[in-house]
Amino acid sequence: MNASLDRPARSTSTGRVAVTSPYSGYSLRTPGEIQVVLPDQGGRRLGPATLLSPASVWARSETRVEPWPSDGPLRVCLETGSASLGPLSGELHWQRAGGEDSMLGIRLVDVSPAQGQALLTLMEERLRHGSALPEASPLPVQEEISDAGRIETILGMIAAVNNKAVLREPGRMVRLVLERMDAERGLLFWRCAEPLSRWGEPPCEVEVVGYNSAYRMRLAPPAGRGEQWVTPLPERLWRVRHRWHRRVPAPAGLRLRFVHPLWTELGWHEREAVDLSYSGLGLLSGAEDLLFPGLFLPLGLETAQGERIDLRCEVRHVSFSQTDGRRLCGLEVRPCTERDTLRWMKLVSQSLCPSTRTSEDWLEPLWELYAASGYFNLAGKTSEHFETLRRDFMEMNTRAARLPQLSCQTVWPSERGVEASISSLKMYQASWMLHQLGRRPGKPALAPEVPGQTLRDVYQRTVEHSQGDPEFRWLFSYAESTVPWVRRTHVRFAERMAGSGQSLVMNVRLMDVECSEPSGLPLGELEIAPASMGEKLLLAREIARTRPACYAEALDLTRERLEMRGASRTWWEAGLQRERRILVARRHGLPLAALVLELGQPGANLFRLLDSARLFPLAPEGKEAYVALLDEARGWFALRERASFVYLCEDDGAYASAARLHDDPSTRPVLWIIAASLVPEFLEHIQEQSSGRPRSTPHAVS
Repeated sequence: MNASLDRPARSTSTGRVAVTSPYSGYSLRTPGEIQVVLPDQGGRRLGPATLLSPASVWARSETRVEPWPSDGPLRVCLETGSASLGPLSGELHWQRAGGEDSMLGIRLVDVSPAQGQALLTLMEERLRHGSALPEASPLPVQEEISDAGRIETILGMIAAVNNKAVLREPGRMVRLVLERMDAERGLLFWRCAEPLSRWGEPPCEVEVVGYNSAYRMRLAPPAGRGEQWVTPLPERLWRVRHRWHRRVPAPAGLRLRFVHPLWTELGWHEREAVDLSYSGLGLLSGAEDLLFPGLFLPLGLETAQGERIDLRCEVRHVSFSQTDGRRLCGLEVRPCTERDTLRWMKLVSQSLCPSTRTSEDWLEPLWELYAASGYFNLAGKTSEHFETLRRDFMEMNTRAARLPQLSCQTVWPSERGVEASISSLKMYQASWMLHQLGRRPGKPALAPEVPGQTLRDVYQRTVEHSQGDPEFRWLFSYAESTVPWVRRTHVRFAERMAGSGQSLVMNVRLMDVECSEPSGLPLGELEIAPASMGEKLLLAREIARTRPACYAEALDLTRERLEMRGASRTWWEAGLQRERRILVARRHGLPLAALVLELGQPGANLFRLLDSARLFPLAPEGKEAYVALLDEARGWFALRERASFVYLCEDDGAYASAARLHDDPSTRPVLWIIAASLVPEFLEHIQEQSSGRPRSTPHAVS
């Protein structure tokens, strides 16, 4: 069996260049509709085509096929019953021979533009009739929602922004807008966007658009006439997540230019961008563009201000607008260089949340926001305590504005300065930390009409920025659980997802440790030294045994990433400090406990969470070494010019007094973790919880 799955390519003067994915094109839903025929073998019918594009043909043989020599040329024709396309030249690049279900993959070569046009016309006709699908189409993720309170919250949020909806019946769709919800009477108020349309036979299915999901519901016939319809609230909703990244209309004047990688003789094409996200672009395409799913497309993008961004794209789907029939092409995009990445992230962020900004031009107002919001009073601190960090904070955030791969600081400006802000840092190899949330009390003169919009905007821009990182796997924060906003959003969401194993809410004490205040207790028989390889493996096993898997994965405490080399290297390459050191306390040569130390760039977090220590027992009596290990941590940080650090206490802290640790007993901080796969749902949850809530100051994410 030949199972070479290299990407199809075409010959050029510079060698072989990959221009399509291995499974490019359209999958056929109707078996036998298009047959693959071999004209050089007397018109032998090979079998039905299962996947087609101008770059490759996949066929399933209806009879036994012997292994085919892979180095010889092939000629194939495509027969539809009423027409024949070909012959086309090809090379065998994959086969599973033997039996009646043999599969063959044929890479097409030297296909002319006219042949490509004919093949795509053939497939697009089937696409319109539903007998072909783009191979790249993802399956939706669904959730059934039956909780009445959550249904009211979701539909109330959607009604507040007058989102669009569709009434579906066999053979027709009617466009609607959800204008209002009356929760007391349990009613929804709709406006029909198509006059003279009727509701149809019950029960009718309606689909309404949320933040990044569509919610389906079955409704009884409405009261009212004309364009105004009133229905009772549904008993259930079915949620479908459409996209990993939210898309919005492209900014005016955004132009796209490309040369077809298969047929350069077609020259340059210039097209209009329709929408965009961190990982995608939509464009209006003509039939003459000859674009199809799986095609790799180098693309030049130019903004209305004349800024150029070079992108590497893959065509994911080609569809047709239901309103005007225009051809729409969806692209997955990756910036080509670091400069392109910075420009692309800024363009998309501003398009997704136009009311927000990054912080580099708002650092002084941002500092004033932290004072006004009460952020500087968390954990018993005062504004004077943070004043010593002001210079480092300003310098770090000025540099971070040029490092989107590591940081995002979002502000919501107004005539009062900054209304709200939240930040994120890529702390570990696959994890981003949310931190430094603040919101100014009161209401600006030009406040958004929809309640909670400022918080939604800063959360969306910051969290969606993390989604743009291809390594992104975990989102986490250290948050104050006694604050109502944190309870409703972070904690409640993670608790709801607890059964999935993809979330965690864990009590933790954030204890200040002054380097100038050692315990004064003797070391005794203890020896403290860097951990050996065997002790590191022992520590990794102990963490895996005593902590949830998501804890170890998110915090780089697995066996493979215990030394945090990947994350440290990324920070050091950006000119920023980041390192981890593991020390072990031994008694008579036997390991008792491990100390995990981390150092970060000054000013990266105002509570110094990047300068931290964790302790883990390696033996039943391990806690007996904790005070000595914390004294050792004081010396380690002092040598690196730190006056203090944070001890992340994950047990009862019975040794806190002896070790001279300090925290505010009235606080209840938690370590909060969710998987990246849950982030779209989390943002949906933020939408639900911020809509129509009383104004407060949710300054509770450290």
